[in-house]
Amino acid sequence: MHEQPHLWRGLIVLDSLMSADAQPDVLDVRFPTRRILAIIGDKWTTVVLYCLSIREHRRFNELQKQIPDISKKMLIQTLRNLERDGLLERTVYPQVPPKTEYRLTDNGHKLREPIAWLCEWGIENREFIDSIIEARARTVLMPISHESNRPPKPA
Repeated sequence: MHEQPHLWRGLIVLDSLMSADAQPDVLDVRFPTRRILAIIGDKWTTVVLYCLSIREHRRFNELQKQIPDISKKMLIQTLRNLERDGLLERTVYPQVPPKTEYRLTDNGHKLREPIAWLCEWGIENREFIDSIIEARARTVLMPISHESNRPPKPA
């Protein structure tokens, strides 16, 4: 199979990765892309990582103000997961009232560029994303009828 290289954001991406004839390992659960998406692919992780990448140190209340639609419980859970995964560091200062700051680790900073690319892509493709979200909303509001799948009623 002949593979054509494509330049994308300074990286060479082979056609075989972008086609239906992808190599079997690309689809394997152990493939690096699938593994990183398992780590950062939930609703809030990339948002929190992005906020932490904007400024070196953030306090909990700053993050909560920056991301107003995240619940306190979900922010705590996301921060704990990122700390567990070694992507952020939490520093607790022994003072009254307690002060806690969060910052990205060196490994957390490795995700800054790909997340920034995703944000840039989202801005460039806003209309495309909006159309998908609108279609989802219509589907939720007007569920697909299963009437056509039912056998005709006996006369």
